[in-house]
Amino acid sequence: MASVNGQITLAAPPERVWAQVTDPRQLSRWWPKVVRVELDGADAFTEVLTTDKGRDVRADFVIAENDAPRRWRFVQELEETPFAAVLRESQTTVELQPRPNEGTELSITLERKLRGLGRFGGPMMKRAAKRQLDEALCRLGEIHGTVN
Repeated sequence: MASVNGQITLAAPPERVWAQVTDPRQLSRWWPKVVRVELDGADAFTEVLTTDKGRDVRADFVIAENDAPRRWRFVQELEETPFAAVLRESQTTVELQPRPNEGTELSITLERKLRGLGRFGGPMMKRAAKRQLDEALCRLGEIHGTVN
């Protein structure tokens, strides 16, 4: 399984950070390549992503855990999608911890279990996920400010 984790300490109270990172409609503000999000009820959403070549790709997700205001986990639905050829499982976990002076420690973990021969691309998948995660954390730092 390709798993990467990133952390950042934000200069915003946990309630404000939680409201942003757990609202799928806000993903286009901070998650790389997301151009818009379509809600499907209270527990599912679709990201519309743009590839490096300018094509739109849809990715469907189900919220698997919502333990406000500490932990939020969503799982990508892969069956009968182009992602199913490469991925067996894909999930993202967001965790928040309050810090002194109204700051928030934010941790995001991306877990991707590769399928078939794609397993041999694990190091490449891990590097790509790390770049994606670093960019997301950087954008959240720009929005909320960071604590050194």
